[in-house]
Amino acid sequence: MNLLYKKTLLPNGVRIITEEIDHVRSAAIGMWVGAGSRDEREGFEGISHFIEHMFFKGTEHRTARALAESLEAVGGQLNAFTTKEYTCYYAKILDEDLDLAIDVLSDMFFSSLFDEKEIEKEKNVVIEEIKMYEDSPDELIHDVFSEQVWNDHPLGKPILGTEESIKALNREKIMQFLTEHYAPDNLVISVAGKIKHEEVVNKLSPQFGNFNRGGRRVLEETPIGRTIEFYQKKDTEQMHIIMGVPGLGQDDEDIYAMHIFNNILGGGLSSRLFQEIREQRGLAYSVYSYHSTYVDTGLFAIYAGTSPKNTQEVIVCILEELMEMKEKGISAEELARTKAQIKGGLYLGLEAVSSRMSRLGKTELTYNRVLSPEEVVEKLEKVTLEDVLRVIGRLWKKENISIMTMGPSGHDVVLPDLLKQSGW
Repeated sequence: MNLLYKKTLLPNGVRIITEEIDHVRSAAIGMWVGAGSRDEREGFEGISHFIEHMFFKGTEHRTARALAESLEAVGGQLNAFTTKEYTCYYAKILDEDLDLAIDVLSDMFFSSLFDEKEIEKEKNVVIEEIKMYEDSPDELIHDVFSEQVWNDHPLGKPILGTEESIKALNREKIMQFLTEHYAPDNLVISVAGKIKHEEVVNKLSPQFGNFNRGGRRVLEETPIGRTIEFYQKKDTEQMHIIMGVPGLGQDDEDIYAMHIFNNILGGGLSSRLFQEIREQRGLAYSVYSYHSTYVDTGLFAIYAGTSPKNTQEVIVCILEELMEMKEKGISAEELARTKAQIKGGLYLGLEAVSSRMSRLGKTELTYNRVLSPEEVVEKLEKVTLEDVLRVIGRLWKKENISIMTMGPSGHDVVLPDLLKQSGW
């Protein structure tokens, strides 16, 4: 363990991990639960995110309004988010208000009421959130794409659930999910800022060291991705395009070479796709690539939004850029620049105590240890031109490419023809 980080394992399995930063006046604390949408079996879709909402709807000691005002009154922040593999509840405060933050988060974790009237009310809120999301095709297409590629596997299903699944939730299901997943050995509490590790452990132990329920998560089998060509009609001005291939799990040896490739392909304003499709050809406002990494698998995707008449040109341009990188790799200059770019972004992101808290919690929960920035940089620096060329060939195989478009009718895409046109 890096000396900057200290870790205590409570007798019941709860992990407390901290980073002491003496030169700041703030602190951030997060409760990281290893439960997300991939843990939701049939009939429970959307429940992880719904529970996140319900944690803010009142406890035995505080009303919903009192929770909202508790940290805002001292200039702090209280929030939460849900992903496919975990849920986080967090607070950022002045160091002098850490006791208050711990009290509020403990209250939410152990004493939330899950009042049936509030559950019914919050169903409407989440359904409105789903509708809002469905009105944003540039966001919706990513969920639909992963759902199509991973078929019926929970990892491919939307974090928010569906209108039907939210309506079917009730207090009994909520309490069952909490009992199974909000368990001591499935919980990491991370704290960063002007704090002392021993003091934090002493403050957290009385409540978090004595509860016992559920057990460590048991993941569903790894999803087997399928290759798809899927078109969804939607009344939009633009045609939204997404193209992708199966990606890499978090422990894959090629993960750092993949990050470098992704950055060069479509990771920013200087990326090849942005420069070619937006700057040189003026075909799209938004174009980028990304890699979603999970415990045991991943999904590499490229997105672009363009006028329907330019759909095929944009797809061909993407395929041509990929083919050129498959055949020629990247330059030494691109490799050096991208390493510096990733390293700079990594360290700049750690200027905030909340970012440091997130790194502690997320890496401890997923890797069972802290993955330090220095370790990440060291592994990035070892990536060679040959490594990047190998990972491009490994991921972007003709037979693995899936494509989806979402937009007005009459512009279906025939991928085999476009692959041939692009030299694949």
